[in-house]
Amino acid sequence: MDDLIYKIALTLIPGVGSVNGKNLVAYCGGVRAVFMEKKRVLLKIPGIGEQTVNALTNHNVFERAESELLFIEKNKITTLFYLDTEYPGRLKHCHDSPLMLYYKGTADLNAPKVVAIVGTRKATEYGRDVCRKIVEGLTDHNVLVVSGLAYGIDTWSHKSALDNGLETVGVLGHGLDRIYPFANRALADKMIEHGGLLCEYMSNTTPDRENFPMRNRIIAGMSDAIVVVEAGETGGALITAEIANSYSRDVFAVPGRLGDPHSEGCNKLIKTNKAALIQSAKDICYLLNWDEKKWQKKSAQTQLFPELSADEELIVNILKEKGDLEIDALLLATGLMPSKAASVLLNLEFNNIIRCLPGKVFRLI
Repeated sequence: MDDLIYKIALTLIPGVGSVNGKNLVAYCGGVRAVFMEKKRVLLKIPGIGEQTVNALTNHNVFERAESELLFIEKNKITTLFYLDTEYPGRLKHCHDSPLMLYYKGTADLNAPKVVAIVGTRKATEYGRDVCRKIVEGLTDHNVLVVSGLAYGIDTWSHKSALDNGLETVGVLGHGLDRIYPFANRALADKMIEHGGLLCEYMSNTTPDRENFPMRNRIIAGMSDAIVVVEAGETGGALITAEIANSYSRDVFAVPGRLGDPHSEGCNKLIKTNKAALIQSAKDICYLLNWDEKKWQKKSAQTQLFPELSADEELIVNILKEKGDLEIDALLLATGLMPSKAASVLLNLEFNNIIRCLPGKVFRLI
């Protein structure tokens, strides 16, 4: 039986979830091995209780997994297990990232620059206009725009990206066999050709209310930064911002008029220091250090630093050759042990030679 069946099946076991699922795979040595392991061994794995072990040893999930595999093959859907290279690297390092993602599209989910733009479903003319201008201002940086394909700011984010020739990915709170809201069907079709649709849910999963806070962690985790354009005092956009803060992502918010219910959330994020105030895409690019002239100036300054050690020079040369790299790719390229690499990277950061970006991505200054 193909390993993909086991990967899908693992997500179907009650009580496993993202965190325990990764523990099981790590301790057993592979996803197939999880289903072959003896009960007494499974019980010794941290976080795995008897109820979960009973579910793993007494189940009937492969029939459902096989039907999902047929759906995947028929609809040419890409499956992304959390250990796969194509899995979004920024998201992979979040402790509760999904075991499995389902993807249909053309965009690189590990694009160099990824920005999520979220907000209220009841966008005002002001919010729509700000959204369009922000996306337009990101065009020169070839940013991948991520949002949730919901009504309001999400929809305008995707539309603005397409209008400006940027790829855009919608993260769904249901399976890829449907589009919710249905009014965005035509938009979703365009996004598949110039971006994509992504979710952690199998087909026949309905867009239930509890799914959307879960999908918000994917939006936050796969992005360098989250921009909240308009938001009420409560709602999904604020949940995404809170999750982004917990992931150490940059969070930006567009201020609104005092007393405007559509901007209460943004103003609150700014007031409580949970988001940086922005007024344009230039602010985003500056705060994310995407200003090319600024980087060129700093690059010239690195030549003045004292002679590097052999390991430091190795890392610097690899980043010069390959550009930004996440920690796993950097360890693979250098061959250094994680503990040794951590020490060398920290020293390079202290000397302003490299910078650690969200998602444990390292950039040469």
